[in-house]
Amino acid sequence: MEFRYLGNSGLKVSAITYGNWLTHGSQVENTTALACVKAAIESGITSFDTADVYANTMAEKVLGRALKNERRESVEIFTKVFGPTGPKGPNDSGLSRKHIVESMNGSLKRLRTDYVDLYQAHRYDHETPLEETMQAFADLVRQGKALYIGVSEWTAEQLRAGHALATDLGIQLISNQPQYSMLWRVIEAEVEPTSRELGISQIVWSPIAQGVLTGKYKPGAALPPGTRATDDKGGADMVKRWLRDDVLEAVQELEPIARDLEIDMAQLAIAWVLRNSNVASAIIGASRPEQVTSNALAAGVTLPDEVVSLIDSVIGDVAEYDPSLTKTQSPATRET
Repeated sequence: MEFRYLGNSGLKVSAITYGNWLTHGSQVENTTALACVKAAIESGITSFDTADVYANTMAEKVLGRALKNERRESVEIFTKVFGPTGPKGPNDSGLSRKHIVESMNGSLKRLRTDYVDLYQAHRYDHETPLEETMQAFADLVRQGKALYIGVSEWTAEQLRAGHALATDLGIQLISNQPQYSMLWRVIEAEVEPTSRELGISQIVWSPIAQGVLTGKYKPGAALPPGTRATDDKGGADMVKRWLRDDVLEAVQELEPIARDLEIDMAQLAIAWVLRNSNVASAIIGASRPEQVTSNALAAGVTLPDEVVSLIDSVIGDVAEYDPSLTKTQSPATRET
C-alpha cells in the first residue's frame, strides 16, 4: 500500500480509502460489511471514510463496530456533516454551529471513538455564514474532536474562502472530496489548480464511475442483475447517467489496455485517478471482500504516459469536463 500526505499537512493516508456509502447498513449485510473492512485492513488500507447521513447513521455504526478492535492510532477515520439524520427539523441539516456540534457528538458515539482524523463539510451551506461554519470547525479541532478539516464538492471559490478563514482561525483545511474518474473530470479546470495552490488534496469518490468503468455494462445489453444499475436504494439513480451506448462502447475499448497491463478494468480506473499528484486517496466501496482485495492492488500500479494518452483518446468527448457542474452539487437550500 502506498501512503500520501493529505494536503499541506503531516498526515499520511493510504492511497486507497475504504468508503461505506451505499453499502454498510444498506446494500450489504452487516457480516459482509465487517468482512470487507477486515479485507481492507489486510490489504494495507488504513483510511476509512463514512458520513452520518449514510444509511441514516447506520453506516457509521457498522464502521465503528468493524474498527473497535483495531489500534486507534493505526487508522484514519473520516466522516462528514451536512445532511439530515433526524426527523428533518429546521436545524437537522446544514453547517450551522448547532448542527455541526450535535452531529459531531453523534458521530463519535456511533464510531466508538473520541476523535475523528478528518471532519468534512459534506456540501457547501448557502444558508449559513461561512464564518460561523469555520468557527465551529475550529472549536472542534481545539477540543480534540477533529484533528483536521476537509470539505466535499466545494467550488474553487468556496475552497479559497474556506481556506482563508481556516488560516485566520489557526486550523488546517487540507482536503476536498469530489467525484473524479475517467468519465467525470469537472475538477480539472478550476478545483484542482486552486487546491494545488492552497495545499489542499483531493480524496476522490467513485473512481470507477459507480461500476461502469469495470466494463460489466455492455452497450445494447440488458443490465446485469444484482448490480448497482438495478439497485432501487439509490444506486441506480447514480449510475444511469453513464448507461448510454456511446459511453459503454468507449469503456469496452479500455479492456485491451487493461489486459496489456495485466490488470483488471477497476484497477485501471483507480490507477488512473491516482496518477494525479493532487489526489491523495481514491475511495473504493465494495459488496464483497474480494473486491476490496483486488481494488487495493491499484495502489501499486503506475500508468506510463503513453497509456494515459491512449485512455484520453479512447474516452474522448464522452467524459464530462464542465467545471460549473461542481456548483450543482450543493443544494441552494437546506433540506427540512
